[in-house]
Amino acid sequence: MTSRLPVVTVTYSPGAHLRTFVETLPAATSRQVGLVMADNGSTDGVPEAVAAEYDFAEFFPTGGNLGYGTAINRAVTEIARRPDEFDQEFVLVVNPDVWFEPGSVDALLEAAERWPRGAAYGPQIAETDGSVYPSARSVPRLGAGIGHAVLGPVWQGNPWTAQYLDDRDMSTERAAGWLSGSCLLLRRSAFDALGGFDERYFMYLEDVDLGDRLGKAGWQNVYVPSSVIHHDQGHAAKTVPEFTLRAHHRSAYLFQADRHPHSWQAPIRWALKAGLEIRCRLAIRSAERALRQQNS
Repeated sequence: MTSRLPVVTVTYSPGAHLRTFVETLPAATSRQVGLVMADNGSTDGVPEAVAAEYDFAEFFPTGGNLGYGTAINRAVTEIARRPDEFDQEFVLVVNPDVWFEPGSVDALLEAAERWPRGAAYGPQIAETDGSVYPSARSVPRLGAGIGHAVLGPVWQGNPWTAQYLDDRDMSTERAAGWLSGSCLLLRRSAFDALGGFDERYFMYLEDVDLGDRLGKAGWQNVYVPSSVIHHDQGHAAKTVPEFTLRAHHRSAYLFQADRHPHSWQAPIRWALKAGLEIRCRLAIRSAERALRQQNS
């Protein structure tokens, strides 16, 4: 029996998106796939129904809402226990609100042959409006992050946002500081050596953290525009703005605090925490106001 390419997605009442994801997956690769749906407590019954309908998909309950990175890690551990069934060289990690262009996964596997020091390979991501999402970026530094956070909402063309997004070249295959976690082909030897995703991140920035750690360990994050997927970005987050915005700002603090750990850097951490708390409150008010206007 030929081992299957493992594909992992995290489900939390994913709705109709999951079926589109599953229906487009087989045409994305010539390989046989095995889809593990790491479920964080769905109540809509969709993951179970998909597992019953598609023989390459399985429902894997994590036991609770553990967060994105933790759920991925649990699923990869399960895959590692079944070497006769799953290929152990790579794992494809994908959001359930993604759908694939034909051959898109094969294009990532082909790039892995061209870039043997690559540990993560990411596709071009087309958003619902047809634009290309800036999914291959440099690692955010503190100055660029602050400039983007403060000026991004009011001055789109500011140099700090341009540095933060790093989206000048989205048509060339190249190494990047990090890749969007919405779709990643990961080399298991590198992923496992780092202990997988950092489970302190409940959601958001776990992909930035992973890309940064891979780079520091001597690996490459490779952007592959010949592989194209589609992503309904942020549709779920808009319905619960307070929860998701707080999670995003907690992750932003954690990422920078980890990279400014020394005692003499404590004032930086204090200022960062206070600034992010103020920004989070303002963002929540703005999002809730927009939601009320939308529903009125």
